[in-house]
Order: sequence, then structure tokens, then C-alpha cells
Amino acid sequence: MAEPVKIATFEEAVLPHLAAAYNLARWLLRNHQDAEDAVQEAYLQAFRSFDGFRGGNEGRAWLLAIIRNTCYTRLKRSRMAELTDAFDEEIHGVAEEVDSPEAMMIERCNAQQLRSALEELPTEFREVVVLRELEEMSYHSIAELLAIPVGTVMSRLARARQRLQRLLMNSEKEGAPR
Repeated sequence: MAEPVKIATFEEAVLPHLAAAYNLARWLLRNHQDAEDAVQEAYLQAFRSFDGFRGGNEGRAWLLAIIRNTCYTRLKRSRMAELTDAFDEEIHGVAEEVDSPEAMMIERCNAQQLRSALEELPTEFREVVVLRELEEMSYHSIAELLAIPVGTVMSRLARARQRLQRLLMNSEKEGAPR
């Protein structure tokens, strides 16, 4: 592919997803500057490997996979990886019936409380919440992006929502007058 044509095709397929790429990088790396650097690095990597891109409507998923890999490489390099969390029945167990996390967020939490709660989630949970709730990706697309079964996506999302709910409830209790 001729260089000017490659650049134009790349920009058309990938540039519209810059905001989604930054959003995912920001939530994974937890730092504005690191996220910007990761997006830059990932865009350069995407351009270099653009000849292998199959085209179609998969530009977003393809780019987000590159962003995710770039972020995890950066996390591993800086030894900040927190990809797994020990199983704890109290944390991961089935909770009694309560309002959904989404309803709680809308009814009782402000944006800062939600951001703080998201920051506290382990990376594997935070990324599925960001991809599903903020980037509005389907379970199937998330599963492909993360290279995990759809059931695992659903499980992580359920656990993440339970954890968010607990974090938000605890935050609310701490803020209540005594």
C-alpha cells in the first residue's frame, strides 16, 4: 500500500477511536500522562502493523486490543500489575438482594465517588466495567478483546459490580453524619 493511501486509510479506520483508546488507557494506568504516552505508543504500533489489519468495522476492537496490551506491558514494567486478586468469600460471595449498582450510582453517588470506587477495583474488574459501561462494548466484543470466554466477562462484570456496590455503600456510610 502506498504511504499516502496507508496514512489516509489508517486515519479513517483508527482515529475516530482515539477517545475510547485514551479512556481505556487512563483507567488501566490510573495516570493521565501515562495514558497519553501509552496511546501514543499504541498508535505508532498500530500504524506499523496496519498492513495486517483486516478492515471492516473492527478498527475499534483492534485498536483497543493494542492499547490494552501496551498498558499491561507498561504495568508489568513498572511492577504495578494487580491482575489477580485472592478469592475471598466475603468479597466475591453472593450478596443478599439489593439495588443494582447502576441504580445506586444514579440515585446516591456523585461522579467523584464513582471514580474513586472504580480506581479501587483490581485491573481485571476495572477494565471490564470500563469497556462495558463506559465504552458500551458488547460482552462478545469484550471477550474477543481480552481473549477470554464470554462467561468470564460476565462473571468479572458481576463481581466488579458487587465490589463497586460495596465500595459505594461504604463511602456513603463514611460520609454520613454521626
